Amino acid sequence: MSHHQHAAYSTISPDLMEHYSSRWDESARLSSTVKGRLETERLRYFLTRYLPGPNAKVADIGGGPGAHAAWMIEQGHSVGLLDPVPRHIEQARAAGVPALLGDARSLPWHDETYDAVLMAGPMYHLVNKADRLQALSEAVRVLRPGGLLMVVAINRTANLIGSALANTLSRRREVVEDILRTGSSSSNERMAPSTHYHGTTVLRTELTVVGLRPVTLHGLTGPGGWLTVVLDAHRAGPLPPTLLDPDPLTTALECSRLADDQPELVPSSSLLLGVGWRA
Repeated sequence: MSHHQHAAYSTISPDLMEHYSSRWDESARLSSTVKGRLETERLRYFLTRYLPGPNAKVADIGGGPGAHAAWMIEQGHSVGLLDPVPRHIEQARAAGVPALLGDARSLPWHDETYDAVLMAGPMYHLVNKADRLQALSEAVRVLRPGGLLMVVAINRTANLIGSALANTLSRRREVVEDILRTGSSSSNERMAPSTHYHGTTVLRTELTVVGLRPVTLHGLTGPGGWLTVVLDAHRAGPLPPTLLDPDPLTTALECSRLADDQPELVPSSSLLLGVGWRA
């Protein structure tokens, strides 16, 4: 590991390192919940739609254990993954993904190295605006002119809508109000304390400020994402018949695809996808 990478890696917040190293198995999340499966299918849909093909050179920044990177490699793309969590690097390499330990704010790559950059993670965990803009600027730096940047962010309204659907507002009210007011909450037991929640306007502005043109926002999980929240809430017990037939994941995916043509619905999605191109 270079000194450059080590210095960057050491700046990751201890709570985030502990969350992903011991409290949370990110490698299981995308396959073990209906919501995770929907998120995976939807991101693959947008990667297929936007990635310059067929042999794009892609950086997967904050790529975790490499689920998305491994899939892109299967599709014929050349992928380099970077993540700040050593456990994730081991898991990604075990999945056959070239992976480096590092920080999104200080990338180890030369200027104009990549055709596309995926950031499905860093925006969740950079609470400070200056850090987010630094990470986005670094992503733009390693993109060739005309290169594609795809950024996933957690919607600021997600915890409010989720609490309505799961009838959990009474015990989660402080978390919900903190996030709506400030964009973060140190008491959200489901996420690391250093988690940031975006509004659509802020996400669009941050992507525009670093020089991306044009910027398009999508509801990554869309309306179907809320069906998966209900399904996962029932995981411990038998599902009501109306949630079993027809196949609920198919319903969720079809609802979210229908919503892709309705930009008014983007702000209601729990996960947001921002897409833009380097000028």
